[in-house]
Amino acid sequence: MLERLFQLKAHDTTVRTEILAGVTTFLTMAYILFVNPSILGETGMDKGAVFVATCLAAAFGSAVMGLIANYPIALAPGMGLNAFFTYTVVLGMGHTWQVALGAVFLSACLFFLLSIFKIREWIINSIPLELRSAIAAGIGLFLALIALQNAGIVAANPATMVGLGDLGSPAALLAILGFFLIIAMEALRITGAVLISILVVTLLSILLGVSEFGGLVSMPPSLAPTFLQLDIAGALDVGLISVIFAFLFVDLFDNSGTLIAVAKKAGLMRKDGHLPKMGRALIADSTAALGGSLLGTSTTTSYIESAAGVSAGGRTGLTAIVVAVLFLFALFFAPLAGSVPAFATAPALLFVAVLMASGMAEIDWSDITIAAPVVVTALAMPLTYSIATGIAFGFITWVAAKSLAGRWRELNGMLVALAVFCVIKLALF
Repeated sequence: MLERLFQLKAHDTTVRTEILAGVTTFLTMAYILFVNPSILGETGMDKGAVFVATCLAAAFGSAVMGLIANYPIALAPGMGLNAFFTYTVVLGMGHTWQVALGAVFLSACLFFLLSIFKIREWIINSIPLELRSAIAAGIGLFLALIALQNAGIVAANPATMVGLGDLGSPAALLAILGFFLIIAMEALRITGAVLISILVVTLLSILLGVSEFGGLVSMPPSLAPTFLQLDIAGALDVGLISVIFAFLFVDLFDNSGTLIAVAKKAGLMRKDGHLPKMGRALIADSTAALGGSLLGTSTTTSYIESAAGVSAGGRTGLTAIVVAVLFLFALFFAPLAGSVPAFATAPALLFVAVLMASGMAEIDWSDITIAAPVVVTALAMPLTYSIATGIAFGFITWVAAKSLAGRWRELNGMLVALAVFCVIKLALF
């Protein structure tokens, strides 16, 4: 049955190798089980329900990817998108989390339609690679700011807006230790470095009396507080259009980049650069995002951590199925997730920020019409506390810089239309 479903022999792999790869991928991305409830919980969502939604969304998304596309790529609620959901849409713009879930649902519907009608490639190709790298880096800086705030390393300052926090506090010291642990373990290529760091910092925090231990295992909490609680009508408000598009664009770029990177590493890409079953993979991803919004979590997306499983030999969708099964087992560890303090997950956010900022290395800094929009995009996200605003500033600055420099031939209709839309949105809403 497994051979018929996943074509193991054709991909030169075995069931044992695929299981090992699945376990490896799960360990590298399991930190989301602790981080997602911590972030979404700040909106007023029930953390227990968010934990269950995270497990189920990851299991569903990974299983769909494995069965439909037969790719060794796992999915879970995306980092950056969960921060945008909480800190920009809910806490920043003042919308309810139900409306924010509605925006996630609508963006997933658009993503699904783009995948069905194969418009996605046109959109991706219309956005310059440098601008896509800037968006990823900006999300990374946004996550870094949130991480430093959660750790108490950065604090509000009435004179300078932000300033240095209390580095002598237990939270700050444990967060710094956790970040150094991740760096050391990553350098030594230890699998599950982020997860291990979260657990070590949590254990030390409990032993030192900084936080309380809520238990290890139990039956899963109720999903009822978040299940089907999305407000689609509220999300159709004109002022939320840019939010829906921000969810869509980030998910689209994130997925395309992850699929290409992991497929290259797994040897699944053809010599001409074409990725077989790319359409199926994106349909699987958009379906997972739809399911996640109904369950009660932010956008579900492909994880670059899947590359760890590929390095362990994963080549087929069986790897993703193994990840799905492990996320279902994780449902019984809700008390442990509830015992993890925010400063224990802060190092994970900061580490993800480091990975996302690496895209800046691809920028041609000698071309000011590229460098300026990239810097504006990356800085606008953390400084305005909004991924959508950063994307808008990026589109506007790119089009303005190229046009005023007399290089309008380097622009395309899609990019100009997006820039005009962003100007109207910022001016009127």
